[in-house]
Amino acid sequence: MSSSHLIRSGGVRVVEVPVTEIHSHGSGDISSVKSVVLELTTESGLTGWGEASPWPVFTGTPESNASALADYFIPMIIGRSVFDVEVFMAEAEKHVVHCSEAKAALETALLDIIGKVSGVPIYDLLGGCHRDRMPLSFSIANPDFDTDFTKAERLFEDGLRIFKLKTGFKDHAFDLMRVEKLRDKYGDQLDLRIDYNQGLKAHEALPKLRDFENFRLSFIEQPVRKANLEAMAHFTHTLTTPIMADESVFNPREALIGAQMRVADIFSLKIMKSGGLRRALEVAAIAKAAGIGVYGGCMFETGIAHTAGAHLMAALPELDLGCEFYMSTYYLTEDILSEPFPVKDGFVRVPSGPGLGVDVDRKRLEKYTIHQL
Repeated sequence: MSSSHLIRSGGVRVVEVPVTEIHSHGSGDISSVKSVVLELTTESGLTGWGEASPWPVFTGTPESNASALADYFIPMIIGRSVFDVEVFMAEAEKHVVHCSEAKAALETALLDIIGKVSGVPIYDLLGGCHRDRMPLSFSIANPDFDTDFTKAERLFEDGLRIFKLKTGFKDHAFDLMRVEKLRDKYGDQLDLRIDYNQGLKAHEALPKLRDFENFRLSFIEQPVRKANLEAMAHFTHTLTTPIMADESVFNPREALIGAQMRVADIFSLKIMKSGGLRRALEVAAIAKAAGIGVYGGCMFETGIAHTAGAHLMAALPELDLGCEFYMSTYYLTEDILSEPFPVKDGFVRVPSGPGLGVDVDRKRLEKYTIHQL
């Protein structure tokens, strides 16, 4: 193996990027995007980028993921071949429990370099491109719905036709009102879905979920706590509206259990949950074998992680219900990519350049860095 393909160094930054508005969820509010950016460099000077995008109430903290990268994963790979991706990922599982976002960042940065060395996009390293674009979903999550409704009108003019409403952070009447207002204005021009982010108590959930049955929703996402698989399975078997599992299904093992118990009709795929693109493909394969649909989810991310997610969605044999990589375009006040994340006419366009196919604006990266390891 040429020494030019050996990993020379790695750097980790915790960044915090302002957002345009507060987004509320059943499990908490978001007022900025705090993420971890990984930069790997080879002996020849090639750079690979990765991002770990945790949410403390969902997966873990930025600080723990930054430490996993800086103190464990980077020292583990220095002086070794960039092509040993699966070897590194297996070692990462043995060295550090949890920190799935750090593992996703590590894999993404390695694949970014391999793609640049080979002259191919990451989706080709995952098996090829099944689609070069996918419909974009925007999350309605502002406690001030008048502001959100105005934004939805503007995004509709931009070509977006999918809106997911975050529910469970105020009262049930507020949730019903928002869905009804959007359905009344746009009819079936909109694909609507709702997401409780675990916000309902199981013994109170079913009557509230039934109230949405007449609104022709694409799905109801994660109504109750992640561990309450029995309730999830009950809703899946009882309701006409499809149920989607997000927090209940992180990795292939949980996907297998979820498929066996039929906890949902759809799984939300996220490289941050699964610990990387290839692990997410394993989740998707289990879902496909069980006749369960998949959806392109994301965490609170910059354009680096969005791009990695877009390559994953391009490589999936089947993708149901679009993706939600909207934050770098419609939520961050400014992204850290040198060129805008490619969204046009309501679709995410998958970059076709080598590796991720995008680059980072180092001035913006420096601007939003709050800690460097």
